[in-house]
Amino acid sequence: MAGQGTTAATAPVDTARRAHAGNGKARALIGPGLRTFLIFAVLVALGALIFPSSYFYRVGTLVWINTLAVTGIVVLLGYVGLVSLGHAGFFAIGAYATAIGPNYGIPSPLAMAGGVALAGLLALVVGRPILRLSGYYLAIATLGLGMLIWMVLSKEAWLTGGPDGMTVSGMNARNLFKLVGLKLKSAEAWYWVAGFVAAIGAAIAVNLANSPSGRALRAIHDSDVAARSLGIDVARAKSRAFVISAIYAAVAGALLALANGYITPETGGFMHSVEMVTMAVLGGAASVFGALVGALILTALPQLLTVFADYEHMVLGAIMVVTMIAMRRGLVPFIADLWNRRKS
Repeated sequence: MAGQGTTAATAPVDTARRAHAGNGKARALIGPGLRTFLIFAVLVALGALIFPSSYFYRVGTLVWINTLAVTGIVVLLGYVGLVSLGHAGFFAIGAYATAIGPNYGIPSPLAMAGGVALAGLLALVVGRPILRLSGYYLAIATLGLGMLIWMVLSKEAWLTGGPDGMTVSGMNARNLFKLVGLKLKSAEAWYWVAGFVAAIGAAIAVNLANSPSGRALRAIHDSDVAARSLGIDVARAKSRAFVISAIYAAVAGALLALANGYITPETGGFMHSVEMVTMAVLGGAASVFGALVGALILTALPQLLTVFADYEHMVLGAIMVVTMIAMRRGLVPFIADLWNRRKS
């Protein structure tokens, strides 16, 4: 009888252990990158189910494009600990290459690929000398790079349209869906494209974080000296992260150009760079989900605060100040900590 009682008492424990082991096997089978992609895909689908009009699809498209750009900031700032105030310049390179290419007979996809390659090449060339700096000096150097790109876009009117910007012709996302028999409005089509690309970008960033290269980047984040003592080529790793983050920004810029159909030099302006860094820090600089949350807040919240009319920016600023004081690591890490405490 005693043995039966003991067996009966341990049965729920064994069942819980088997369930936990099953969950662990499922997680191992899916993998962090694929799991992230699936979560993003579900969020994209949920947005499409609840949006009542093209306006909401338009805002949703901007959220996903900003999420993609900020994911690049997460790689640079969250993984390595480097601050760049010039990433809007890479964003603008992707946007303007996509806009200029069709004017010279280059198809939009090739123009987009060329812009991304150009942004990556520029980041590789200037990254080595710039990334020898740190702290405020690095921030100022990247700010200068961004300002140079902005000045070129503003002054070379024969190529970029100058301060007035230029229209973007070429690829329409609706045609992509027509190939599979789906008829969508332009805003809906670009929403799905932007969401899909953001999901892929997030999955790649998560896989990078869990790879040997990603662990090397995090070691550099903790200490350059300690990373070198482990045999890590710090300069090369920093340069690689800078190039990756520039590519993310350029792809996001190209998508914005195509979705908007019009661009101006302000896409490469200083305030846009600050906005991207703010999104990363607000959501949580070390998490791709932080990139999504930060992009959602700073893209969608101003639309909701228009009811405050002239006080819109004041209310938004107050919300951000309170959030950063109460949640210094960002919203996503703060929520994760609360969840872990409740579980424990």
